[in-house]
Amino acid sequence: MGGMRHFWSLSFDLLVVAPTKSDNENRNTDEDVFYHEQYRTKRGAMPDLSLERALGGRVAGLDEVGRGPLAGPVVAAAVVLPQGGLAGDLAAAIDDSKRLTDRARRTLAQALRQTEGIAFALGAASVAEIDQLNILQASLLAMRRAFWRLEATGGRVEAALVDGRHVPVLPCPARAVVGGDGISLSIAAASIIAKVVRDDLMRTLAGRYPGYGWEHNAGYGTRVHKEGLNTLGATPHHRRSFAPVRAALEEGRGENREE
Repeated sequence: MGGMRHFWSLSFDLLVVAPTKSDNENRNTDEDVFYHEQYRTKRGAMPDLSLERALGGRVAGLDEVGRGPLAGPVVAAAVVLPQGGLAGDLAAAIDDSKRLTDRARRTLAQALRQTEGIAFALGAASVAEIDQLNILQASLLAMRRAFWRLEATGGRVEAALVDGRHVPVLPCPARAVVGGDGISLSIAAASIIAKVVRDDLMRTLAGRYPGYGWEHNAGYGTRVHKEGLNTLGATPHHRRSFAPVRAALEEGRGENREE
């Protein structure tokens, strides 16, 4: 099952470089983005397999976590659900990771990990890549890496559903789905897996860099995090292209490199 071995052990150095094309190809017209009104009205409903079945074949759901934080990488997951779908109780519980509690996400991630026939893989883009490329392009890079690892470990994918308005360059047809983690079951599963893995990474880093509250805020710009940034300075895991971090450095608060 793709990605199993690395599920709980993704590190900041585990950045598999995948073949890529020009970033100029990561553009969609409005016609490429899935807005269909029947799915807009589903926003209050639970994700299902309607889009996967409409595409047919072996379809991967892709999502990323960590576009907004001031620190840490962006992490993506690619998921192909079993051909027969998920067990009824598990399928009914899967939802956009942002709507779930931490405990629920962890329970569901473990259940997905143990589901027979599932294939999934992880990808990430580092803080340095975020600062160099910008957060959108780094997010697309993380999703490409997750997809290429999925194909390398879990077999050929025939189509992809990607949360959001933009799709990474992939070797198969791909469709952007606005609000996809609340519509597509495979995207929702990817969002849960990516969220749990990234949260665990930030908890690990919180032990090395106390004072920013990363164990609770996952690197987002909460009051505690900003106070730590102003008092302790920026760490190597802070995104220097983000305004609050850049401002702290420009105001001479220095850098916190102690682990």
